[in-house]
Amino acid sequence: MTRIYTCNVPIEGDIVDAFCWLQKGFTDQFVYYDKARPCRYMGLGRCIALPSLRDVEWEAGSGAHFVGEAGADQPPVFFSFNRFDATNPAPADELMASFPRLRFMLPEIVLIENDRGRFLQVNSLGPVYPGRVERFTRMIAEAPGRKAVAIPYTLEPDSREAWNGEMAAALAAIGSGRVGKVVLSRRLRVQAAHPFSSKDLLVNLIDGDARGTVLLYRYADVFFCGCTPELLVRKRGENVESMCLAGTCPAGTTPAESDALATALMADEKNRAEHDYVVRLIRSVLERVCYDVDVPATPEIMRLAHVQHLFTPTRARALEGVTLVDLMEDLHPTPAVAGTPVGEAKMLLRVIEPYARGFYAGACGFVDGAGDGEFSVALRTGVFDGEMGYVYGGCGIVAESDAGAEYEEINLKLRTILSAFGS
Repeated sequence: MTRIYTCNVPIEGDIVDAFCWLQKGFTDQFVYYDKARPCRYMGLGRCIALPSLRDVEWEAGSGAHFVGEAGADQPPVFFSFNRFDATNPAPADELMASFPRLRFMLPEIVLIENDRGRFLQVNSLGPVYPGRVERFTRMIAEAPGRKAVAIPYTLEPDSREAWNGEMAAALAAIGSGRVGKVVLSRRLRVQAAHPFSSKDLLVNLIDGDARGTVLLYRYADVFFCGCTPELLVRKRGENVESMCLAGTCPAGTTPAESDALATALMADEKNRAEHDYVVRLIRSVLERVCYDVDVPATPEIMRLAHVQHLFTPTRARALEGVTLVDLMEDLHPTPAVAGTPVGEAKMLLRVIEPYARGFYAGACGFVDGAGDGEFSVALRTGVFDGEMGYVYGGCGIVAESDAGAEYEEINLKLRTILSAFGS
């Protein structure tokens, strides 16, 4: 049994400013920051890493000094970054391969902004020393406003010939009936004009026009980050939410053009069929482990800065004993990031794609000591070392797909992670 001591105290000010002020003292960094709602958790340091949360006990307050503080019973927050295909024998790029294979990581401190307020959480394997909490609280109060840094970069083009070959292999597998859909990805190398930090990209993603949930996992001098639009699963008590996201068109340069493109997307048989693959999979998982399952019959339009997607929000109530981690493992990967049937599509990707994706399209998120939390699918992401990096983008391939159109769709999606450079 692992026993964790957790202290939470309320704080004022902006947690992003606080994170930027404190982050130089910690090599391990974790962020799950929803830009649209107060579900924002920013961790620094690593108290402990665990393979499972089933044998964890935690004690709030850690002493009379903190009893009665607002939010003192906030459970400890664990971060979890999971690879798309953890057993893929293909080599990942050298940056992605440098991350350890850890399951649940508890930071030493977590800056929290949720529906209960803003808090500093300090975690320890022994009773929390009050002076440590007071020191961090004082430093947070003194944090200056963050500053954006533009980072000029060059994007090295990938091989169009190689892409056409991968598309041909995917369409052949679809034509033979092996799969109904497969999701191909591209990986491009980025070279910066000057050194940059994880903080620089984080600030540009949070303060820029990217929409969705900002993710960051830094280990030593390598970091994975991005801003994803796709929720995989959220659980609070017995209440569960998920999202079916598949089908894409450009955002448009004017509201009228965006509306016209969205109307065409809703009417497009190829995109609706691609979307339906995801709907069927998520419905089948939820109906197996939940009740009161609600999956609307018609998708909606999600409008982002550079693209628009078909999406269907889903809700359910989890059966007793079904955990957030159970749901994450059952749902991931969905046909939106692998294809269908999922297992066959993953095996096909191992043959077609010349690299392992690592965290790209993986399930990344957090779970607290009460079992609540959420995971998102790590789309619009990249991995970096402070001088160069790799960015990733993907698209769903079905029988009607065109190699040129899918290539350009990925270029549109790459704009989100490239916006992290602020230039």
